[in-house]
Amino acid sequence: MCDELKVIERVLNGDVDAFGILVKRYEKQIVNYIYRMIGDYQDALELSQEVFLKAYLALKSYKSEYSFSTWLYKIAKNRTIDFVRKRKLNTVSIEGQGNEDSLKPQYEDSGLKPDEVFEKKRRANLVEKAVKQLPFEYREVIIMYHIDGLKYEEISEILDLPIGTVKNRIFRARKLLKEILEGEI
Repeated sequence: MCDELKVIERVLNGDVDAFGILVKRYEKQIVNYIYRMIGDYQDALELSQEVFLKAYLALKSYKSEYSFSTWLYKIAKNRTIDFVRKRKLNTVSIEGQGNEDSLKPQYEDSGLKPDEVFEKKRRANLVEKAVKQLPFEYREVIIMYHIDGLKYEEISEILDLPIGTVKNRIFRARKLLKEILEGEI
């Protein structure tokens, strides 16, 4: 975090190129979050660029007592919601689009037998499809908590929700996922 504050200070003092350090650090996470929310890799790339542009332009409003990543996720969340509203996406296609290989886990040299690797991939695909079927407010908390590894407090801050609501949404999302996946796995 201290490192980020130094980079932010450099940017605010006119070192425009220093912002690239922050982009490089968070680009994959932001693209991954947006992709998993909207289901289209190309749109996720474009939206992430908009997120970083907005972050750059609003950097003066960043308050250093908050985590930069939380602030950035909040911008990404708001931009994603705007995109979804604009496109009126109530659900996303369960068919993956774009180059999603860079975002999917790889199973190289896992020590598993080929049939175990296949089964693991099959289950991962089923779970991914099930997550995409969740309502938006459940999908975003599941992605933030289980995929991006954010803590309840960070999710609460990003979504402007009480921690209890975050926990409740995660609980309900898991319950819905279980219902969707029953009989599939």
